[in-house]
Amino acid sequence: MIQASNVTLRFGKKPLFEEVNIKFTEGNCYGLIGANGAGKSTFLKILSGELEPTKGEIIITPGQRISILEQDHFKYDEYSVLDTVIMGNARLYEIMKEKETIYAKEDFSDEDGIRASELEAEFAGMNGWEAESDAATLLNGLGIDTEYHYKYMNELEAALKVKVLLAKALFGNPDILLLDEPTNHLDLDAIRWLEEFLINFDNTVIVVSHDRYFLNKVCTHTADIDYAKIELYAGNYDFWYESSQLMIKQMKEANKKKEEKIKELQEFIQRFSANASKSKQATSRKRALEKIELDTIRPSSRKYPYIDFKPNREIGNEVLTVENLCKTIDGAEVLKDISFTCGHDDKIAFVGNQTLAITTLFKILAGELEPDSGSYKWGVTTSNSYFPKDNTEYFSKEETIVDWLMPFSPEKDATYVRGFLGRMLFSGDDGLKKVNVLSGGERVRVMLSKMMMLGSNVLILDEPTNHLDMESITALNNGLIKFPGVVLFTSQDHQFIQTIANRIIEITPNGMIDKVSTYDEYLDNDEMARKRQALS
Repeated sequence: MIQASNVTLRFGKKPLFEEVNIKFTEGNCYGLIGANGAGKSTFLKILSGELEPTKGEIIITPGQRISILEQDHFKYDEYSVLDTVIMGNARLYEIMKEKETIYAKEDFSDEDGIRASELEAEFAGMNGWEAESDAATLLNGLGIDTEYHYKYMNELEAALKVKVLLAKALFGNPDILLLDEPTNHLDLDAIRWLEEFLINFDNTVIVVSHDRYFLNKVCTHTADIDYAKIELYAGNYDFWYESSQLMIKQMKEANKKKEEKIKELQEFIQRFSANASKSKQATSRKRALEKIELDTIRPSSRKYPYIDFKPNREIGNEVLTVENLCKTIDGAEVLKDISFTCGHDDKIAFVGNQTLAITTLFKILAGELEPDSGSYKWGVTTSNSYFPKDNTEYFSKEETIVDWLMPFSPEKDATYVRGFLGRMLFSGDDGLKKVNVLSGGERVRVMLSKMMMLGSNVLILDEPTNHLDMESITALNNGLIKFPGVVLFTSQDHQFIQTIANRIIEITPNGMIDKVSTYDEYLDNDEMARKRQALS
């Protein structure tokens, strides 16, 4: 059990949290949600002891071990992958190293023997002999092959390091597990494995994530941060959303009835206050009127951008034909004989672990990269807009957001552009910010603004949900569901794919699978599963 008791955190005079009281108990998984800047990651740091609250305390059941998902990808560069994972249980790793030091001594004394015996007993009690195999099981489950287990962390690419740090957090059956965005940079197979791990985890989990499907799958409770308070709901993310909306609706309906009653009482008092025979009744109604209090309805601090893609031209029957596309990058064959035809109703999700292949294909289709061989042809009625996975080069100049967007605007007027930006949560003078200092989420919203302004009937989106908060993801998700054109996209957000795509293409190292279906149907199809296995 871990509990926050009267926790307050202030930065200067502004409170981030005010008198927060919440208890997290064993056997439950809590999704910690809230708008960007609400303090989700900060609250995890308070729970872990990394950050001291201004007031109040964190109470933990004595003897329980907390494990956190660390964000420093370079901290363990001098250690092997297996050692890094085992360090998730600091005491166990300490014992292992002390044992190694003692047994390496040339002048092994009686005292050393006694100490070694004590360590061995403690080691066995912690299932130390299973440590390496347990660590290997976690790594394999997350998709890190055995060949990497004895390498040093500094030999691994960033995506693998993220998985190792996650395995470290999960190692050794911690009593309390704190996970900040654990699905970031994970492939879909690793996310599915993590979902099953957490569903079967018996202790306490508190997780921050922008992945709605993930939260729905693993969470038994939802802790909502809003207006410096944390309110606990029993149920997953969807249950929280429905409950919170229902609560607001009920309060509005109750207020409406109260307002009608107030109006009725006021009319009676006005009509009969001067009437001697009705004066007692008028006085009684005045007292009743004074007792009626309207419920205070505070709108959520969450803000949703307005995302609506409206094509300037209806798309024809001929959209896109791709024939035998091939591309080699740095000596590695990334695309090999990729062929498919796209119809005018298609919303195609490109899935699988071959992310470089998908990015390369999208760059070729957007005209940013030439294939080595093969061809592609867009229909004469098509116009496409491209959302790149890495947009850094697009925002290198020192110009304002308004100036950056002006060339794409249908109206070459700064007022129009600023109004457009206001709907994308850039209020007031935000439009005058330099594009080279924007955050990741701000850059994404600017790129989406550009795509909306262009009015294309084909959208190519490479990981568009990266860097977005849940509200922006929801707005983008709904915008693409409504979009009447063609969408080619990839994402690690399960719900995003499931609700948008009507066709799935998976590029594997040995071929391509193309299926007209929803994403869930694709994953659940046994025949497709066997085919994916054979091609991987």
